[in-house]
This record gives sequence, C-alpha cells and structure tokens, in this order.
Amino acid sequence: MEQRVARLVPLLLFLLPGQWAEACGTSGCCFQDPPYQNADSGFPPSSASGPRDLNCYRIFGANYECSWEYEGPAAGVSHFLRCCLSPRNCCYFSVGSATKLQFSEQDRVPVLHDVTLWVESWAANRTEKSPKVTLKLYSSVKYDPPQPEDIKVSRLAGQLCLEWETPVRKDGAEVQFRHRTPGSSWKLGDCGHQDDAGFESCLCPLEINEAQEFQLRRRQLGPGAQNGPWSSWSSPVCVPPEPPPQPNVSFLVKPLGPDGRRQVTLQRQLPQLQLPEGCRESKSGAEVTYHLHLHMLSCTCKAQARRTLRLNKTLNLSGAAYDLAVISQNRFGHGPNQSWHIPAHTHTEPGALNISVGANGTTMSWAARAPGLTYCIEWQPQGQDKSPANCILTAPKDQASAGTATHHWSRASGAMRQQACYHITIFSSARPEKPTSWSTVLSTYHFGGNASEAGSPQHVSVKMLSPDLVSVDWVPSLLSTCPGVLKKYVVRYWDEDNNQVTELPVNSTETQVTLGGLHAGTAYSVQVRADTATLRGAWSQPQRFRFPKEIQFSESSHLSIILASLGSFLSILLLGILGYFSLNRALPHLCPPLPTPYASTAVEFPGSQGKQAWQWASPADFLEEEEESLKEGLVMMMPCEKIKVADLDTVSPLKDKTELLQGTPEPALDTERPLEDRRQVHRHSQARVLGPSGQDSLEGSPTQVAGLSLHLGN
Repeated sequence: MEQRVARLVPLLLFLLPGQWAEACGTSGCCFQDPPYQNADSGFPPSSASGPRDLNCYRIFGANYECSWEYEGPAAGVSHFLRCCLSPRNCCYFSVGSATKLQFSEQDRVPVLHDVTLWVESWAANRTEKSPKVTLKLYSSVKYDPPQPEDIKVSRLAGQLCLEWETPVRKDGAEVQFRHRTPGSSWKLGDCGHQDDAGFESCLCPLEINEAQEFQLRRRQLGPGAQNGPWSSWSSPVCVPPEPPPQPNVSFLVKPLGPDGRRQVTLQRQLPQLQLPEGCRESKSGAEVTYHLHLHMLSCTCKAQARRTLRLNKTLNLSGAAYDLAVISQNRFGHGPNQSWHIPAHTHTEPGALNISVGANGTTMSWAARAPGLTYCIEWQPQGQDKSPANCILTAPKDQASAGTATHHWSRASGAMRQQACYHITIFSSARPEKPTSWSTVLSTYHFGGNASEAGSPQHVSVKMLSPDLVSVDWVPSLLSTCPGVLKKYVVRYWDEDNNQVTELPVNSTETQVTLGGLHAGTAYSVQVRADTATLRGAWSQPQRFRFPKEIQFSESSHLSIILASLGSFLSILLLGILGYFSLNRALPHLCPPLPTPYASTAVEFPGSQGKQAWQWASPADFLEEEEESLKEGLVMMMPCEKIKVADLDTVSPLKDKTELLQGTPEPALDTERPLEDRRQVHRHSQARVLGPSGQDSLEGSPTQVAGLSLHLGN
C-alpha cells in the first residue's frame, strides 16, 4: 500500500506544476519553460542531424534510464530530456553534453502511466529534436547482455554454438548477434526467442581458417511489454580460426655429452594470426597457443613419463628414447599434433659395468656420480626393441662412501638368467618425478646365463694342408652375438707323445687358424675356447689328428694329381687322333699311287709302228733301245712304304741274263709275216711269264724280258 502511494505522488506533482515551479533546481524534472529560445512544447519532426534512437526503460539498481545518440558536432551542445503527460503538463531534465540520464520515481516523473519523452539539443541558437516515444516506464525493462566470461563456445554440426545462463528475472528475451572477420564490417544475425528458462543459446556461422568476433544483445518480450529496448552489445566474444594454423618446427639433436645428457635444439617459425579489431587484446579467446609434449619411452618404471612444456628453443635430455609432439590449443581444445621420435643413444661402453654371478644371485656395480641419486636400471634382450624393456628403480645408500653404486638380484627374481645377450642402460636423476631430469650413466651389453658354457665353440674341425701344416676351423661362439662381450679365442694343441702344449690367441672376429711346424707320424689334439674380459670360456671337445710317416696329401692334393694325369693322357690321345687324320689327308699328296700295267699306255706302240719292220743290228742295240724307251715312256712310282734301295743280288740275275742274251745270235725278224702274227708277238711281249712256283720267269724272248721289266717296275 505504501509503495502504491509513493508511485502516485509523482503523478499528483505532475498534474499541479504551478505549485512546484519554485522547486526547479539541479535535480528532478523542472516544470518550467526551457532556458533557450524557440522551444516548441509540441511534437516536432525529426531532423537529419541531432539526437536520435531514444530509449527509456526501467533498470535494476538505478531505477530508470534514458539514453540516445547524437549526430553532428558535439562541441557546445546542450541536451534536454522532455517528459509530458499531456501537451500542457511537461517538464525537462537538463543533461548538458551527456547522452544518458538516470532518474528515479522521486524526480516527479510518472512511471505507471503512459508518458511521452523526446530529446531537444540546443546549440548556436538552434534547437534539434529527436523522435518521440510513448511508454509506461515501469513496464519497459532493459535487459543486460551476457558477459563473455559466462558464454560457452563450442562446435555443433559445422556451426558455432554460444550458450549462457539466463540472467535472474530477465527470461523470455529475444537475442541478436553481430559478427565480423579481420578487415570486414559487421553482419547482423538473429538468435530468435529464448524459451528455455534456465539457458539461452545462439547458433552462429563458423568461418574456416579465419578468426571471428561476436557480440550479443537482448531485449524483453513478454506480457505487458512490446518491443522492449535492446540491451547494449556485449563485450567481444572471440573465436580462433578453425583448424588452428600449424607452426613450422624442426629439431636438432646433438651427441651425448660427458654428463649423460644431450642438447635438443628446437627450430620454430610460428604462424602470424590475423585477428578482428575487438580481439587483438591478450587473452581475448581468439589466440592459439603452442606447447611441447614430451614422453620419455625408456625406463617405464619411473613415476612420471610425460610432461607438457612451453615451446622453448632448447631441451636437455638423457640418451633415452623420446617422443616429442607440438600441440596447438585454442578455446575449443587441442588441435592436430606434429610428432617426432628421438631414438635412444646406441653407443655402448664395454667394461663400465661390473657384473658377478654367484650362488646367491647377480650383483651389479658401477661408478656413482653423486650422493642421493635415484638410478633406473633397464635391460632388454637383444633384438626385442619393439617389446617393453624390464626396469627397476634403486637408490643405493652406500654409494657416496664407496664411490660405486651396487644393486643385487636374488636367483629367485630370474633377472637376466636367460642365456641370451642383454642391452643394459642405467639412468640417474635427482628428481625422478620430472622426465626432463634424467641423465644416462652407462649403456653396455651383457651375456646372461652361463657365459662360460656359452663360450665353448661348437663343431671344431681339422683339415690337413701339407705334411706339417693343418687348418683348424670352428663355429662362432654365442658370445660373438653380444657386442663388446667376446674378447678373444684361444686355440690349444699338444703332442700326445710328450704332452707339449701350445696356446695361440686369436682375434674375436676370426674363426680359423693355421698350425704349422708339426711332425709326421705324430698324434696331436686341439681345443678352442672363447673368453670375455672377466671370464674364461670352457674348452671345446678335443679333436685328434695324426700325420702318417709317408707323405700324404689331402683329398684336394690327390684330386689335383688325378686331374693332372687325366689331362695329360687326354692331351696325348687328342694329339694322336689329330696327327692320324692329318697324315691321312696329306699322304695322297706326298705319295700318289702308281698306275697298273694293263691300264698304262707307257709301252703301247703307235699304230704306224705296227706296220714298220723292226731292225736291230744286234742284241746290244736292242737292249740299248729298250732302256732308252723305258726312260722316255715310263716313269715308275712306288708307294713310300715299299721304296727301298735295290739289292745287287736281286738285279744280278737279270744282268747275267742280259749278258747271256748279248752273246747269243738273234734270228732275224720276219718282216713279211702277216699282221696278225705280228700282233701276237706284241701281245706276248706284254705278258707275264710265271714259273712253277708262281714267280715271274725271266725265260723267254727279248720281248718277254721287256715285259718282265715292266712287271718289276710296277
């Protein structure tokens, strides 16, 4: 009841202005004429310049407020807010150069009834008026815009979703937004009527690869209030580009230093982000930040393996394996990552680790760096890099006094009991909870299990090369598969007759040795073993061999002799065959065959001679003529194998016969005999006369003797 009376008092005062004319002062609505000329108390039309966009409304905490905008030079301008219940009942507020006025019910302005309000701006003897608005001030409420820190921004189906809680007693509002990108103007958008009493939201467009600036405003829509005044625009709501730009990053890894750490230098080039005008302040929400995500892969038993760091230029890391990732982050969360892998430092230091295996277990010791350090011992079978390694954390207490750190495993633990090659790495840290605090102490290889038994080579063989020289070969020891573990081989041989033993060291990379100076007829035995830096291997099984007293060569020597003999025989056989065929081809040319007598024309007489009479003065003339005829008409050729020097005894009977014939008077030839008789005589001269024994007979006429001469020549 008291509130209603208080609200009626301004109305009564407004209806009785004359009684309160003397009450005009610095505050309250003055019911007098304005202190400038040409003031029109009517409803003047609006001008192109001057005051405009007048809004009057009820606000929380300050009661009521009217605000407007002024177009034109603001120097020397005085603003007056006019308020009328009727044309004859008006008052004014003198505002000066301000464009906003707050007042209460005590300033004699009725708020429960319709009132008409406008602004008159006076400058240089000229008055400009704004459009008039008529409303009930109590029912016209101006809402506040949402605050950027209260707005949740997310992505929804390719759009932006802005969501916030509804202010107290300001529900049922209509919401608008405006947005812009770098270098562009504002674009207006409508979020619609908000029906949810608890939350308000707005779907906005999402720009690709560009940052955006959003602003929101609200106004009341409900019973008793039509087209309530818009709130002011909210502070900027900034949205980063989507997806965020990626920096250009590379890493340079330096070798491991004496302190067990290596320097990783980051080379980066961050993208230049273009932002709208309202989002250029720090922490506006449109910025993109970049971080380095570090993951230490080695020594998985430590407390912390991951850490997020600033994108610094230099990192100091141990020789362990790491994964590095550059992560981009904005108000939506993490963006795509760029990843790199830094492999573990593979250089080993043989001898830096002392390991002893006894009945109670395995004891490991190494040089301690400083007191109070925590050590991480990691071991993994060789060739199983893709599987997780075993590790254990230890903090030896007596490392400062002894200068060494030790760790002991019992036999029940089964650590490194398998007969295999292990890669062992030891790390140290004063703050093991930080992945960046570790450093490498040592890295080496160790052969687990019975190394002495594994050092015994298998399949030793002996091969004789000469009467006093043998070659000893063996299969590499299992220790050779472990880098730096095998130091040497030792070959031992001895004479079984006098037990004279000789040992020869052999390089760890060799699997053969030649033994010389041995004696024929002597039996020998040979063995091989493999040694580490601290442990001797077991001897292999003895291999016996003996040189016979007679020189015997190896199978390869026998084979060489057989092949040489076979080659010589084949060469001689081939030459004989080639000579035989070559001689057969050349023989007809060197010794051609003689013609047969009956086929020869050497002794045939011409046809004219058959009709002539042969006249020989004496047998000597006959023989002389016969010899001349043989020299001229007959050339005798005999085969080479039958060519021999004539035997005088063979020729002498002929000679005797010739002499006999020369001493015997020859009957004269009958030249008058018929031609047929003369042909028979000629044929008889060519015939052979055979004796009783089948040999040629030298008896007969001179013609027959001439025929015999031809036969002998043939």
